[in-house]
Amino acid sequence: MVTMRANVFRDKGRFGIEEVPRPMAGVGEAVIRITLTTICGTDLHIVRGEYPVKSGLVIGHEPVGVIAELGAGVEGFAVGDRVLVGAITPCGQCAACLSGHWAQCGHGGGYEAVGGWRFGNTIDGAQAEYLRVPHAQANLARIPDDVSDEQVVLLADIASTGISGAESAPVRIGDAVVVFAQGPIGLCATAGARLMGAALVIGVDGDDARLAAAQRMGADVVLDHRATDVVAEVKRCTGGGADVAIEALGTQQTFESALRCVRAGGTVSSLGVYSGKLALPYDAFAAGLGDHRIVTTLCPGGKERMRRLIALVRSGRFDPLPLLTHRFALADIGEAYALFGERRDGVLKVAVTP
Repeated sequence: MVTMRANVFRDKGRFGIEEVPRPMAGVGEAVIRITLTTICGTDLHIVRGEYPVKSGLVIGHEPVGVIAELGAGVEGFAVGDRVLVGAITPCGQCAACLSGHWAQCGHGGGYEAVGGWRFGNTIDGAQAEYLRVPHAQANLARIPDDVSDEQVVLLADIASTGISGAESAPVRIGDAVVVFAQGPIGLCATAGARLMGAALVIGVDGDDARLAAAQRMGADVVLDHRATDVVAEVKRCTGGGADVAIEALGTQQTFESALRCVRAGGTVSSLGVYSGKLALPYDAFAAGLGDHRIVTTLCPGGKERMRRLIALVRSGRFDPLPLLTHRFALADIGEAYALFGERRDGVLKVAVTP
């Protein structure tokens, strides 16, 4: 049996590098040799036992690599091609995919995403030496020679998700946008609002390093919720309320604050994943009379989404490199999780090399 090293989840607080069977490519599948991956907040929830996944799962869902094996039926690719694979791996053929709702694929994409991205029904992930890619024809995005692994690794999840928060609203030219939480996804939402043509982008957080990062990613104004009445200040800055509020954390407080910040007829674009009960205060919602819209978005995946994001990076319009603040070897994954989970040393994202 051929084996590989991988970061394996065993139980709450129990995970680490193990020797596991190396995946093989079935019909319509590919196996890639991972050259770079990273750690996501979802991975932290998994190892803390907050999201239910099976024991023995290989964690991780942001893979860049080189094709090592192609299964029957995969055309247009060759062993040795550098590729990016999205966190969501849609089939490309079901009703959801053909309707453009790639993240809701019912045939192993949205509901069976890489490395625990979607809860419960998952496949082994990218914090490993090799990764099996289902529906490879729909999910392998070739990386141009003049683009580095570091430039594209964050496109698999956080950039695709964050930018989609602005797209789904949709942010229009001249809009005032407030983004709650300037973690990696919120920072990409801030950049996305700027890319979509917002005239004013306000970033909200309670961490000095993340507020500084928000300014680098395109925020015109940053608000520290520890020292500011954010709702009042947003209304003052926007002359009555934001056109769009993007919620990028997934808590009752941030959701409610986002709702209170939008003008009548405004939109709350929610990227957060919520646990427990989420309440909708009637006053914040204008008792249902404010013509508000609430839209939710899950990370768009598939090779065309990845191709477009790569093109955005290649053009120089979007630079994710400032978000990669730390680098680790796969063998040191425990140290990487500790740093990332404790938010030490100004960490935003860590690059992990097998």
